[in-house]
Amino acid sequence: MAILTHLLLYPIKSCAGIAVRSAVVNESGLSALDVHDREWMLVTADGQFLTQREHPRMALIRPLPDGATLRVHAPGMDELALPLAWDEAAATRTVQIWDDKVDAADCGDAAAAWFSAALATPCRLVRFHRDVVRPTSTKWTDGVQARTRFADGYPLLLIGQASLDDLNARLVAAGRHALPMDRFRPNLVVDGLDACEEDFLATLTVGGVEIRPVKPCARCPIPSIDQATGVPGPDPLDILQTYRANPRMEGAICLGMNCIVTAGAGSELHLGQEMETEIAF
Repeated sequence: MAILTHLLLYPIKSCAGIAVRSAVVNESGLSALDVHDREWMLVTADGQFLTQREHPRMALIRPLPDGATLRVHAPGMDELALPLAWDEAAATRTVQIWDDKVDAADCGDAAAAWFSAALATPCRLVRFHRDVVRPTSTKWTDGVQARTRFADGYPLLLIGQASLDDLNARLVAAGRHALPMDRFRPNLVVDGLDACEEDFLATLTVGGVEIRPVKPCARCPIPSIDQATGVPGPDPLDILQTYRANPRMEGAICLGMNCIVTAGAGSELHLGQEMETEIAF
């Protein structure tokens, strides 16, 4: 039996997340406090997405939903208040995230100036357009057509607590520091599984919600970035390489599973819920 121990959303892609006690699970990911996971994204002038891979200080940009406003903070910056109400007059901008090009709503010059100053690099803030559907690849979903917003590829990322505990035991044995879960930026954390057991799950169900792990999460250097300071440190990928190179992913180093929602979209998840698990055969 798996226990849901953490629910996390990242309103602005690759910026700080928010932990919540409950969230609605939709086909496109989690929603809570009137915001959606990866609803906003920073892009270059020509629409290419930005992440902590190139700009680790994005970890220090902290969005906080507050009623009708998303309040955003960063070191040395005055607070930025973004209205949550949809801006009917917003200009449409075509942006690229990996191989996908989608239309997004530009959040205006004031927001662009704020984020450009916070990161010391020219950029613009865009919002996932409410009229746009971004389908996920069906290569890993057995033909099921899922959708996401500005997440890398899938609407949910699941990690078992035991998987991080196992990695941390190996790091400590190698004379390194243990890492917190925020280095791996999951949406769902569950306890009660064996280390990396999530790799072998067919489904997790709670109430009427069915979540299906579909693709191992290949890891980039972001787990090396201290999410409290925005400073890169020792990269855990060398330790992960010794036991988490996945032949199904052409040798990519993987931890956690990308998931889709196959039943119960629109239902609410709560911390402490017991989730029935089914092993894939």
